[in-house]
Amino acid sequence: MTVIRPAEAKDLVRVRSIARAAYARYVPRIGREPAPMVADFAAALAAGQLWVAGEPAEGYVVAYPRGDHWHLENVAVDPVAQGRGIGRALAAHVEALARGAGAAAIELYTNAKMTENLRLYPRLGYTETGRRTEDGFDRVFFRKPLSSG
Repeated sequence: MTVIRPAEAKDLVRVRSIARAAYARYVPRIGREPAPMVADFAAALAAGQLWVAGEPAEGYVVAYPRGDHWHLENVAVDPVAQGRGIGRALAAHVEALARGAGAAAIELYTNAKMTENLRLYPRLGYTETGRRTEDGFDRVFFRKPLSSG
């Protein structure tokens, strides 16, 4: 079982490396680097919004409370570690944090050209809530209601 823990400063180089490796395949589809490839992980760490899976990190998630829900900003797994359930474990970790905080739901968005995600999130219980262009990206928005138990 992969241990998920709050990220530490020593994890930042690895997290950036995972983001670049995990999202590189989308650059040709989108026509530029997706937002996670240039994210400010140091700011997420400082705000207590960054968790990693494994030692050394094999994946990470950025999430935080926003209104009545938690926003799952970014989740990625090193391509060499994909297919072992690490991404799902990270998403479940955020759900547990959100439930513990009394949040009503988890919300996230993905790029419309990341077609794998458009199939994955509904399988994880998310419902598409809308599509719009933000920051020059075509984004698809999802929401997953959380039960209290």
